[in-house]
Formats: sequence, structure tokens, C-alpha cells
Amino acid sequence: MSKLKLAIREEKTAYKLLLPAFIILIIVAIYPLGTVFYTSLTDKRFAGTEETHFVGFENYKRLLSFTVKELPPVMASSSPIDKLEQEVDPETGESVYEKAIKILPRKPIRYKELVQFNLFGKQYVIGATDPDFIQAIGNTLQFTIISVLFETILGLGIALVVNSNFKGRGAMRAVMLVPWAVITVVSARIWHWMLQSSRVGLFNTILAKFGIGGGQIAFLSEEIWQIPSMIVIDVWKTTPYMALLLLAGLQIIPMELYEAAAIDGAGKIKQFINITLPLLKPALAVALIFRTLDALKVFDLFQVVLGSREYSMATYNYYQLVGNRAMGYSSAIGVIIFIIIFAFAILYIKALGGVDSSE
Repeated sequence: MSKLKLAIREEKTAYKLLLPAFIILIIVAIYPLGTVFYTSLTDKRFAGTEETHFVGFENYKRLLSFTVKELPPVMASSSPIDKLEQEVDPETGESVYEKAIKILPRKPIRYKELVQFNLFGKQYVIGATDPDFIQAIGNTLQFTIISVLFETILGLGIALVVNSNFKGRGAMRAVMLVPWAVITVVSARIWHWMLQSSRVGLFNTILAKFGIGGGQIAFLSEEIWQIPSMIVIDVWKTTPYMALLLLAGLQIIPMELYEAAAIDGAGKIKQFINITLPLLKPALAVALIFRTLDALKVFDLFQVVLGSREYSMATYNYYQLVGNRAMGYSSAIGVIIFIIIFAFAILYIKALGGVDSSE
């Protein structure tokens, strides 16, 4: 039998063996996803008796539509013969511009203010038909990128430490997993207490002793502190998970390579750059993919700690489904979340996943 015929037979056998897995995938993944996508094209109500209508991509337009408008300055003059000058706020000394609500379109689609910015001396406002969802996307991306970055760096450092030989290494490996082993809802409630915006909270009590904040820092109420607080909580809880995944990658690197490098005069830094990082790349790719996709779906942490004060994509989806009973609208949010997660997965696979064993 020729090698070509043998390869064809092996390929057919592989397809036959994979067929049950493909069938299960269609049942548990593709069919539900297709149902969600179809529902996103309707105005279906959750737990309602209203008649469902096909609305096409209206839900997506409402979620993602935005516009940029220039805000004209408010003019004032001190006397009839003076030239008009831009009005200035007497308290802040900043220029006064027209209110965004008067500038943003209201018909046929109403735009609400999302954010204002100054560019080349001109004030602009970005309006969106659903600014809460756009803000939720920004919150989730900010949370994901920063938390995964810190978890990867700290997790790699911890993995390198527990991978070395020292007394009590086994106990150290067990202890480092405690934050990850705690149920997310429980750890979120603990951190919710510690971040209270008074001296009831642990951090405000400690900071007050050092004369910082007067014990009144609103970690969970002020917008500037909300996402950083979520990042700190997630880094504390999930860094051990990253460390565990990276430790598994370090364990399969042969020690003979380090011994040979040491004989050749390579120091610890050169060994790390030339041996550890290249050989750890597959494990690092897996850890980054798993952690990033999990962070993009964050729900319980935001829901328990922040509630409706600040949304992630998943908590906003929950709010629209359960709070507003807008099943079609929430399905459109779910599809957008899926697309964003899929894009991140492809990005990681292209950047880190193309590791061939022959390299």
C-alpha cells in the first residue's frame, strides 16, 4: 500500500473518530448559539405573553450606534459695545460650552451623552444610543487587559519561586492556592466589607491611621476607584490560578538545559530569557487564553461588589434580561460578547498559539 493511500485511510479514520465530538458540539454549542442569534433579531420579551416581532438588526443598532458632535461655546459680553467672549466658570476657571443634551440628536434616534473631550481647543461630545453598554464594554476591556497583565507577571514570579528547591516548597504550593479556592461570591463579599467607604472598611481604617483619605475614600462609589478595585480583587484571587498553569509549564522544562547553560557561563537572567521563556511559550499561551476569556465574561465579581453602580458586559446583559425583560435585546448583547471573546481567542492563537513542536 502506498504512503498516499495510507494517509487517506488515516484521514478518513480520524474524521470518523471525530464525528461523535462534532455531533455533541452541534447539540451543546452551535444550536444554542444559533437560537440566541435568531432571538437577537426579534423584540422577544422574557417571561412575557407579548407577540414577538422580527426587527432585524435594530437591537444591534441601538446598542452600538454613536455620534460625535462639537459643542459650541457659550458667549457672553460685559457691555453692549464689547465683543462677545466665551463665558468662563467663575469657580473652576474653565470655559463654558453648550449642554450636550441640546446638541445631540433626539429624532429619529435619541443619543445620550457618553463622554466629552477637548481636541485642538474645541470641545466635543460622544453620544450613544445606549451609553451604559458602551461603558460596560470599556469597563470589561479595561478590567481584562490590566488584570490579566498583572496576574501573568505575578503568577510567573510565584511559579518561578515555587519551582525552585527550598524547604517547605510543598506547603508553599498548597498555601498559594487558597485565594483561588475561595468561592468568588464569598471572596467578593469579604472584599466588599474591606473596601467600605468609611472606617468600617479595613482599608479606610488603615489609611486613616496614616493620615490618608480621612477614612472616607469611596472605593465602591466613586467612578475613579471602582474598576481599579475590581482589578485588585481579581488579581488577588486569580493570580494563583495563573501561577499553577505556568508552574505546570516550568515542570516539563528539562533541568539539563539549565545545567548546560550554567557550564557555558550563562547567568540566571540569560537562562530565563533564552531557555525559560521560549519553552514556556505554549503554557503561557494556554494560561493567557483561559484567563482572558474568563475575564471577558466576568459577572459574579461585578454583580456582588458593584451591583448596578457600574456594569461589565455580562452584568449589563443580566440587567437587560431580568430587570427589563428585554430578551431579544439581551440576546444581541450576548452575541456581541461572543464576537469579542472570539476575536481575543483568535488574536492569542495567532500571537502565541502557533508553537510547533518541531521549532
